Amino acid sequence: MFEKSLLAGKRILVTGGGSGLGAAMARRFRELGAELIICGRRLDLLETTARAMRADFGGDVTPIRCDIRDGAAVEGLMDAIWREAPLDVLVNNAAATFIAQTERLSFRAADAILAPTLHGAMYCTLAAGQRWIATGHRGVVLSILSTSTITGRAFTVPSAMAKSGVLAMTKSLAVEWGPKGIRTVAIAPGAFPTPGASGQLRPEGRDEGWASRIPLGRAGEHRELADLASFLISDGAGYINGEMVVQDGGAHLRSSGAEDLLRWTDAQWEKHRVSRAKG
Repeated sequence: MFEKSLLAGKRILVTGGGSGLGAAMARRFRELGAELIICGRRLDLLETTARAMRADFGGDVTPIRCDIRDGAAVEGLMDAIWREAPLDVLVNNAAATFIAQTERLSFRAADAILAPTLHGAMYCTLAAGQRWIATGHRGVVLSILSTSTITGRAFTVPSAMAKSGVLAMTKSLAVEWGPKGIRTVAIAPGAFPTPGASGQLRPEGRDEGWASRIPLGRAGEHRELADLASFLISDGAGYINGEMVVQDGGAHLRSSGAEDLLRWTDAQWEKHRVSRAKG
């Protein structure tokens, strides 16, 4: 099904597309023929990623710096994109998280997660949707969520709240915007390790045997997520709307993935807080 022309003719924006899972999805989209725009806060990282994709696959890859926490910046991003041509697909990938004892979270710490993960996803979705609706253009919004939308997740409460909010948006807009030719879909990935996420969610002192307890006995591979994303945004998934596909090897059927943190001592939490503050 993954023919080289699967996404040919589609113009796709991936938020947080400079690294990690965002870059992995973007590479696969480009490999399958899409025209790409990747955005994030670090232009140098975006440009490095774009150059690598052009070298490997050729074609159009445009890096644009944008802090999606700023609604006005998102409007500027979408104006710049639409001056060239309309988007066909928005991938809400940018997010933030870290582990913390919830009762110790400051307002600022909570907002640091909610702003990109919830508000940024909504700003981008509204900006794209408004333009699609105004011109009668069909579109797809794919949001990268997590299994915390099903199980909840201790010690990452703002992230679980934000991802659940985006799932509610996905289901709600499937009904509201479906008649206008706009599909909204989502993926809930399990363990797909990246340097950034591993540093925030798997610091020294956490259980090292977590992967063996996933029913399939391993973490996911980035290509597996990128392939699922490619299918969901393709015309082949044209009758899938308002759904979240779980891709976690069955892990959420056993636990939420945070139970080992219940055994941490105050000293371990203090060591983690100090290391995060320095990092």
